[in-house]
Amino acid sequence: MTDAGKEIATLAGGCFWCLEAVFDDLRGVESVESGYMGGKTANPSYEDVCSGETGHAEAVQLTFDPKLVSFKEILEVFFVIHDPTTLNRQGNDVGTQYRSAIFHHSAEQKAAAEQVIENLGGAKIYDDPIVTEVVPASKFYVAEDYHQEYFRRNPAQPYCAVIVRPKVAKFRKHFLEKLKK
Repeated sequence: MTDAGKEIATLAGGCFWCLEAVFDDLRGVESVESGYMGGKTANPSYEDVCSGETGHAEAVQLTFDPKLVSFKEILEVFFVIHDPTTLNRQGNDVGTQYRSAIFHHSAEQKAAAEQVIENLGGAKIYDDPIVTEVVPASKFYVAEDYHQEYFRRNPAQPYCAVIVRPKVAKFRKHFLEKLKK
């Protein structure tokens, strides 16, 4: 829990630009920061993380109001906008820094994550097993300024146009009723 009843969620699902762009539009999410979590190197740079040597994943940390959006709802969005069945990769992005992970901040978040994964597996939503890690949150390192709000500031950049924009569109199509007004 953070101040005034707000909560934090930290998720990794490939490139943090994609996750940030989607969660910026989700009602109840008050802020989204791109950064790094899950590794052994203190204060890693983007170049450090891209080397694959730090153990960090590109991640986003959300501050949200659980009265407006639940952690479970955040996870439902998360599992629609990335492929949780590919180990250490999302599309052409390959390496442990692009792994799928839920970094839980409480026993309740851990239980919710495990339940959502079990439900998705039981429903056979994906052809392959879900490989998303559910691990305790560790120190979150905020990424460099130029990574923050990257899609909003660079919508015509090729990666944004080809990779990020379709994920945002997919989110908006599936979760129209959950968009910020």
